[in-house]
Amino acid sequence: MGVSRKRRAGGEVRNRDRQEAAQTRVSLYDEVTAKIIAQLEAGRFPWVQPWDSSRCGGPGLPVNALTARAYSGINVLLLWGAAISAGYPSQNWLTFRQALQAGGAVRKGEKGVTVVYADRFIPEAEKARAHESGDDARAVPFLKRFTVFNVAQCEGLREGLVTQNAPLPEREIIPHADALIAATGADFRIGGAQAYYSPGGDYVAVPPQPAFRDSVNFYRTAFHELSHWSGAGHRLGRDLSGRFGSKAYAREELCAEISAAFICATLGIAPTVRHADYIGSWLEVLREDNRAIFRAAGQASKAADYIFGHGEAMTGDEPGRQAA
Repeated sequence: MGVSRKRRAGGEVRNRDRQEAAQTRVSLYDEVTAKIIAQLEAGRFPWVQPWDSSRCGGPGLPVNALTARAYSGINVLLLWGAAISAGYPSQNWLTFRQALQAGGAVRKGEKGVTVVYADRFIPEAEKARAHESGDDARAVPFLKRFTVFNVAQCEGLREGLVTQNAPLPEREIIPHADALIAATGADFRIGGAQAYYSPGGDYVAVPPQPAFRDSVNFYRTAFHELSHWSGAGHRLGRDLSGRFGSKAYAREELCAEISAAFICATLGIAPTVRHADYIGSWLEVLREDNRAIFRAAGQASKAADYIFGHGEAMTGDEPGRQAA
């Protein structure tokens, strides 16, 4: 086979590999989006559902039981939903291989949960092309699947793996939540009858705590509005220009809704839905764009990390970003 023919054959293989990778990404986006849409259509919220049952572990982000790293983005929603669906008493997860490393094994016949890992890499051929041409090498996005199992699906695991937070009472002043709000340095105004973030004034307004039927809702509301605050142009730079009822508005509300759930869960506060009346607009966005829920969950993790970053001395290490 001549050199030119070899090059053509190699190029065809690379193109086929790229096409197959792209199809895999699309099918995975479709698969996850369809799952989230089905839950929303049934009136269930993936960022709230785990605490509808006393069988599931207390509030907190799902974590890898071996590494103690917290899952992030869309994986939090996938694992929260799986935990309540199966009634697992814990939010600790392991891959099949990690269960073996922890001295045990996944029980025969157990079915795992698919989580995803998104990243970019530069193929060797692209590195060579860029080196010859002097151009910048183009990174190729990829989406990889992992299968994880809840520790309740395993046997023989060694003691001392990650434990869960105990849920807090519904009515309680929560000092560490107050401390995190203060640590952000946000212009946080308490008073009035409405809760909102003002992009123009760059301040958050929340009614006084006694105005809430359950005092804990003060914190849920505060972290929802602080999640909006995190998106300002000089912070995380999200699009906050959407008018009420627009798709941009729905996307930002979805991000703030999930971010507040992540923050509350980490603080031991059971998340709830602050704006269930937006479900129609959320569904419209998700049906039009199979990456919208991935984007919203990813932005929510960044918002939560940004807010926790102001209180690192209080909260400890930042949650991990790995998938498995």
